[in-house]
This record gives sequence, C-alpha cells and structure tokens, in this order.
Amino acid sequence: MLDRNPPHGGTFVDPILTYDPERLEAWFAECDEPQYRAAQVRRWLFERRADSFEAMTDLPRNLRAALAEQFRLWTTEIVRRQRSDDGTEKLLLRLADGHTIECVLIREHERRTICISTQVGCAMGCVFCASGLDGVVRNLTTGEIIEQMLRLAQLLPHDERLSHIVVMGMGEPLANLKNLLPALAQAIDPAGLAISARRVTISSVGLPEGIARLAAARVPYHLAVSLHAPDDELRNRLVPVNKQIGIGKILAAADDYFAVTHRRVTFEYVLLGGVNDRPEHARALVDRLRGRPALLNVIPYNPVAGLPYRTPTPSAQSRFRGVLEQGGVRVQFRLRKGDRIDAACGQLRRWHEAAQPPSAMPLAVGNRSEA
Repeated sequence: MLDRNPPHGGTFVDPILTYDPERLEAWFAECDEPQYRAAQVRRWLFERRADSFEAMTDLPRNLRAALAEQFRLWTTEIVRRQRSDDGTEKLLLRLADGHTIECVLIREHERRTICISTQVGCAMGCVFCASGLDGVVRNLTTGEIIEQMLRLAQLLPHDERLSHIVVMGMGEPLANLKNLLPALAQAIDPAGLAISARRVTISSVGLPEGIARLAAARVPYHLAVSLHAPDDELRNRLVPVNKQIGIGKILAAADDYFAVTHRRVTFEYVLLGGVNDRPEHARALVDRLRGRPALLNVIPYNPVAGLPYRTPTPSAQSRFRGVLEQGGVRVQFRLRKGDRIDAACGQLRRWHEAAQPPSAMPLAVGNRSEA
C-alpha cells in the first residue's frame, strides 16, 4: 500500500534527479512499492525522456500522483533556446534560485555531444572568458547537472541518442567533483544515459589536487587541461589562478593522471590574436609537450562582446600550426561551432542578464572560454 507521508521526515517536492538508484529504490520500499518501480521511473527519465510523471503510463495512476506530490521532475526553466545553422543548439536555463546557466548540444556527423556546466559563474578568472567575469556564485547540485543532460537529450528526435559529454561549460569542474562525479555516474550507467565513460571529457584550468582526486576515482574519463600559454609569465596574465599553481605542477599532475588511468591528456589552447599566437609561443609549447603522450587542441578565439581579444588571422593560425607539427606535437584545430548563437560558454547568459533591469539580475554574470 502506498505511504503518502514523506520518507525520512522530509518535505514534499524533492528534485527527483538528486536521487541515485539506491535512494530511489529505498523511497519505493518505504512506500510499500516494489523496487522495480525505481527502474521503471529511471527508464522514463533517461531513455524515454518523459517530461512529466503523468507521462509514465506503465505506472499505476495513484503512484504517478504520489510521485508528482513528492517530487519535482524539473527544477529549471528554459529561458532561451537558440539554434545555429550548423545544428548547434544552446539552452539558457533558469535555476530554482533565479540564477542562470548554459548548456549546449553539438551535432557533428554521427556524434551528438553535449557541453554542460558545473557552477554558476567561475572563480578561475580567465581574462578572455565570459563565464568568470563576475566570479562564482555557487556549485551546481548533482540534480542540476543531470537535468542539463536530460534537457539537451529532449532536443533530439527519439531515434537519436547522446553520444559524448564534455564538461566544458560554466565553472571549474574539478572544484565541484563532489556533485559532478555522481552525475556522470548516472550518465554512463547502462540504465541511465548509457554513454561510454571513454566518451566523457572533463575540462579543467588545471588544479593539481583536483586532478589527483579525479585519478583516484579510477573512472577512465578524458582529461582536458586548459593551458592557453607556454610559460608562467604569460599564463599568469591570462589565467590568474596560475600564480598559485604554475605550469610545471599542472604538467606533473597530468603525467600522474596518465600513469594511473592510461588515458591520454588533451591540452587546450585558446588562440588569441596578437597575444599567444606567435611562432615563438608555438616553439615554447613544443618544448613543454615534447615526449608526452598528449594532444594539443587549439581553439581559435570566439570573441566576447566587451572583451578586447580577437580571433587570430588565418595566416597566424597557419604559422602556429606549422611550428607545432614540425616539432612533432600532435595537434588539432577545433572547428568553431555555434558562433551565430554565442556558443562560447556564458555569452548568452551575459547577454540575457544585461538585458534585465538591475533589480532582476542575479548576483553574478559568467562565462567559460569555449563550449
């Protein structure tokens, strides 16, 4: 018989996506319902992409009503949805506390990649990035991270599935591993989104302690370290947090990550016209990366309104690439996608919040380099 009282003395309308499979099974058990009901609900959430409890038609009607009374399915509101000619789609989501975050769906050949955020804003302070212009407000919860995945999955037709996840949106993922790792666990769960762990990439500015914790988790996610400069003098200017770390410690932590996980580390390098795109920068990168089983992912800058940085010229990009390839560095230049919808993370959020009257604006406005 269904127990209509909240379990554990809690309150009604809990976000259901904060419940992992074991906790959801426990809730059904306390309601004298069979535990397989939890698997049914998760199938509706992750596979069938239900947008309400009422849509879960293989559950008894009174159970659907109880779920709707106990839980919230969605805690976010889609404030804005944009789509580029190349198929990239971006969502601006308003959280329950009024703050906003961004997430992106990228269509490329057979891939269906999502880029998700982990924080409201960012504390890393990269000078060319819109995510951190006003600092960090808070970490996202596990449920809020999962909800981005499901919101983006709902943009796909039912015969298409998400294939890749890049944690490269707003915020520093390694500063929120406590909430991120449980969310990714549900993404790679065969009974969840069933995405291969080897198709998950976590992008970090490079926090050695966080890299060590990620390695200790023993999950074979790809690690992408946002380098952006070949030496500490330049990186201190572009990534202020580097003053407390240093490139040497970051590279050592990345080497340790490879030794533990056997997953090649990718180094990301946002190419800024006239700042870090000269041949001497490329030669210094060759010296830094020589002998490492690494990939250098070069990202021509996606301009942000109000910031002084620009996209490098095609000739500068070509010279930079030539030096790297001649030096034996494995390099790829990322094709910029979604330019027309401000797809670099935080641009849409900043534009939206700047359009609000000051009394309606959240406490911070953010952006991370590239989504």
